[in-house]
Amino acid sequence: MTRGLTRRHALATGAGAALLPLVHMRTAHAAGQLSVGFWDHWVPSGNDVMKKQVNAWAEKNKVDVQVDFITSNGNKLLMTKAAESQARTGHDFITLQTWEVNQYADQLENVDDVMQGLTGKFGPTNEVCEYLGRIKGHWLAVPTSSGTQFKGPCGRISALRQMAGLDVVGMYPPRPEHTAAADAWTYDGMLKVMAACKKGGMPFGIGLGLTTDSVDSAGAIFAAFGAELVDGEGNLKVRSDAVRRVLEYAKEYVGYLPDDAISYDDASNNRALISGKSALIFNPPSAWAVAKRDNIKVAEDCWTFPAPAGPKGRFTPYFSYFWGIWTFSRNKSAAKELIAYLCQREQVEERCNVVQGYDMPPFESMLDFKIWDQVEPPKGTLYNYPLRKWHNARPSIAASWAAPDVAVQIYNRGTLPTMFAKLLTGASIEQTMAWAESEVEGFLR
Repeated sequence: MTRGLTRRHALATGAGAALLPLVHMRTAHAAGQLSVGFWDHWVPSGNDVMKKQVNAWAEKNKVDVQVDFITSNGNKLLMTKAAESQARTGHDFITLQTWEVNQYADQLENVDDVMQGLTGKFGPTNEVCEYLGRIKGHWLAVPTSSGTQFKGPCGRISALRQMAGLDVVGMYPPRPEHTAAADAWTYDGMLKVMAACKKGGMPFGIGLGLTTDSVDSAGAIFAAFGAELVDGEGNLKVRSDAVRRVLEYAKEYVGYLPDDAISYDDASNNRALISGKSALIFNPPSAWAVAKRDNIKVAEDCWTFPAPAGPKGRFTPYFSYFWGIWTFSRNKSAAKELIAYLCQREQVEERCNVVQGYDMPPFESMLDFKIWDQVEPPKGTLYNYPLRKWHNARPSIAASWAAPDVAVQIYNRGTLPTMFAKLLTGASIEQTMAWAESEVEGFLR
């Protein structure tokens, strides 16, 4: 996530960004120029379909479009944005992740007009997109499907059934059906399943590290218990009954996690599932897709479904991407028109199909694409990846009970999984609350 950069580092990054791979789409009799920085999709064909769509728009509108696909590996995408922000030159619009809309708010063009057109046609986005993309009542970036993901459970069908008696296919079948078993899928019920799988040598691959997967899974648990460290008005809530309840729950929960949970990064859970060492992880379909390539027997045994419910509801982690137009853009009108074109249902669905359903549309009306019915193996494995109405679930981003400028610090510092990690290493609930209180007080200064 976002870290500070020195001026020297930022300028060096800006120079390096010129070396990033790009596609220059030149059209005859161009009516303008546009430079775009897209996230480099982990599925190579995801870039190909994006290039195809941009080229079609460029040809029709007679605009010269330069497209860079910028990898997030090694923080290249993050550092490119920091360099452009400081130099006030670069791409006309660029991909932003989660909290970066708030970070760069003073340098982002108002896109209320784009969002008015999109929501008027496709209906509202989900609540996380609203929270992250609207600052002081105005949209400063457009939520995009490209890269956006839910991080619900992906479980091994056979292991969960044999070790814990949990039939995940029956609980969340590949059809529009609410089941009694889904109502019983709670965090308390999950503890019994975790205990059985740990005993069977296939613990849940959920981490307590500082990277996004660990933060997001911990955040969903806090949300399900209604536990917040600070409210939207900046009032400390660390010593609330809800926080104490979630920590009491976590004392048992952490005991069923892998022995190396504290050292987990965002690749650890993927490796645990693909290697056959874990019965369940919280992740988008990337681990399943890699298993299709590297360990087909594991892929054939995977099922994705919503997170458990807690006392305050069911929350599935959600990681959102945006397209933001810099205020120093040289062609704001073309940038807005291209973004609006790429967010049309036809284009969104075409991209989603190519990446096997990985990309999650931000507009709830688009959660009916056929791709999630069709991808396999096994047939129906991703049917419950998008949140369906009968799931009775909400998307979640950790710490969103606080104002974004405080929430981003809680998120980036990994405060929530660190609280769980402290319990795992022997700290008491009181000691853990005292540590968290000190942390949050620092964020509020």
